[in-house]
Amino acid sequence: MTDGWIRHPLLAACGVEHGFGLRGTVRAGLLRPHQVHGAAVATAAACMGPRPPDADAVTSELAGRAVAVVTADCVPILVAAADGSAVAAIHAGWRGLAAGVIGAGVAALGELVGGVGSLVAVVGPHIGACCYEVDAPVLDGLGERFGDSLASNTRPTRPAHVALDLGGLSELALRRAGLLATAIGGIPDACTCCDATRFHSYRRDGSRSGRLAHFIAARKRET
Repeated sequence: MTDGWIRHPLLAACGVEHGFGLRGTVRAGLLRPHQVHGAAVATAAACMGPRPPDADAVTSELAGRAVAVVTADCVPILVAAADGSAVAAIHAGWRGLAAGVIGAGVAALGELVGGVGSLVAVVGPHIGACCYEVDAPVLDGLGERFGDSLASNTRPTRPAHVALDLGGLSELALRRAGLLATAIGGIPDACTCCDATRFHSYRRDGSRSGRLAHFIAARKRET
């Protein structure tokens, strides 16, 4: 971590500028969609207009122009081609996971670079299973997409409730989208709800919670 942003070796090896945000980290000029907890994917160019499109993933081939998503407990995922030529930022709450936003974002980026085999992804800070208790409507929504795999990412807590591992489901979705396990990274000890010093959390702070920005930019081409 430098200058207030969390960075990861997998993405650094691609030569892309990136950062997972903490409280107080600010970067001007981020290209962001209007997030709606769905599975639509926007392009960086579409986010340049006065009214960004409704989407929860954004791809870019624009060298040096950072695309971003914001979160306050949901899962941010930054994805890059191995050569840094194209990138994506994905916002995945439980609704987005149920809708298939991760697969959609990976597929859209894969189309830009000729397949998903060269992609790497990092799952950023999010609410951990230690703090994220959900009930039957959430499980029903996720069960339609994840089936029996949902059980391995939950732990019973009290009647009709379980602790849910959003990060585990996100990694599963990335693998299903075609990424190798070795091409997927994470940020340890980064539960947004547990760590009020570093992170905003809607589950902890309610409507007064701030938002964390997470950005990535395609590699600048040498001239």
